Amino acid sequence: MIDLKKQVRKEDLIKISEYVYEIAQSFRADMRVPARFFANEAMLDDLLSDRALWQLVNVATLPGIQEYAFGMPDMHQGYGFPIGGVAAMAIDADGVISPGGIGYDINCGVRLLCSTMMHEDIKKEVPLLATALQRIIPSGVGRGGRLKMDTHELDEILQGGAPYMVAQGYGIEDDVTHCEDGGVMAGAKPDRVSQQAKKRGSDQIGTLGSGNHFLEMQVVDEIFDEHAAQAMGLRKGLVTIMIHCGSRGLGHQVCTDYVRAMRAKNKEFGFDLPDMELVCAPFPSEIAQAYFAAMAASCNYAWANRHMIAHWTRKAWQEVLGRTAALHTVYDVSHNIGKRETHMVQGKQTQLLVHRKGATRAFGPHRQETPETYKAIGQPVFVPGTMGTASYVLVGTDASLDVAFGSCCHGAGRRMSRSQATQTVRGATVRKELEAQGIIVRSDSNAGLAEEAPLAYKDIEEVINVVHGAGLAKKVARLKPIAVIKGN
Repeated sequence: MIDLKKQVRKEDLIKISEYVYEIAQSFRADMRVPARFFANEAMLDDLLSDRALWQLVNVATLPGIQEYAFGMPDMHQGYGFPIGGVAAMAIDADGVISPGGIGYDINCGVRLLCSTMMHEDIKKEVPLLATALQRIIPSGVGRGGRLKMDTHELDEILQGGAPYMVAQGYGIEDDVTHCEDGGVMAGAKPDRVSQQAKKRGSDQIGTLGSGNHFLEMQVVDEIFDEHAAQAMGLRKGLVTIMIHCGSRGLGHQVCTDYVRAMRAKNKEFGFDLPDMELVCAPFPSEIAQAYFAAMAASCNYAWANRHMIAHWTRKAWQEVLGRTAALHTVYDVSHNIGKRETHMVQGKQTQLLVHRKGATRAFGPHRQETPETYKAIGQPVFVPGTMGTASYVLVGTDASLDVAFGSCCHGAGRRMSRSQATQTVRGATVRKELEAQGIIVRSDSNAGLAEEAPLAYKDIEEVINVVHGAGLAKKVARLKPIAVIKGN
């Protein structure tokens, strides 16, 4: 009899190295592989008080999982999978796909734009820029945008992603060549997306959303790798803009729809899951293939969304600084996504379905998926901090492919729930503290600021030290915020 109430204790952890810990496969009889996570000693108490490690053990029970269930340094409790969870599944009858292992905000991701402007030269214009950005980019729960689409136009976006937006005259070709997968995932089928999901997404292209989604003006504060930074166009003192958002209500509804559909088939598949939030389906099955096609369409929607936000950002930028003021896309990287990839498993090149939930890809220079621009340095990786703290630019390495299927964390990671945060700090206090640091805040909601207060998150410096030390990715540059735009 498997004791599903058994808790993970400190004595159950095996320390592999300074930054790598493991929970043995023998910890629980239903585990198919060990659970491995990346942390340092200081992070353990928060992890052990959270359900994330227990969820990671549950992930290790899924059919077809390969090598390990991985937890990134920002890992915390999520739906089914922990946020910061990575699992690679066999692409055959034994392997599964799990919507909870990809997440509700499908292809949430980060796009980084870099200017040619030094912070010292435009310091006086930063408040004006922040106001212009807040005005031109709608944000908040359910908030609609400037584009209203009929069903045909929406289907074109679900099929064509960011390149379709370029074809319509928004943005430039350089934006998509510096985007993961070129801003479009193959295999998307708009007819696998429900009408309810399409209704929710019909007016949200080019909108920011709420919660931890943000648009942030930053300044390059420190360079750790001059060669890689130069390849990305980053220099100390330059102003950058980071955009963090995803597929909005459309992606959320797609996940909801397929979680329900797979639950209805769980008995048919014969899975004995430790947590029904892990509901899944054999990858070759009809329902799994339908979900994968709908997920791909949602990914395309998310890329189009970030692309349009970048388009409006350029408009605001030039409105304040002049028509010649330029912003180039450094890269657009995804998290909350499932990818078909080839990796080494037990010495053999193997096709896998890699779930990255709250985790981002970190491929090295020699992978074919790495854009030509970055073939010499590796794929850019962005790890945002919190309001008032730094964000980091990193690159994947060839060695990182051996660490966790070429994966890295996607942020600092919560250490406090949103409700705990609002009970601990007032949004007005957060606003004052940020402004005291010289950070311009544009948000209509003090409650939203409280939910995303810096104290609710892990220390970004510790997280990055683990990332770099464990070999998940290599540090390139640190970015410090100068203005934050958030929805309510």
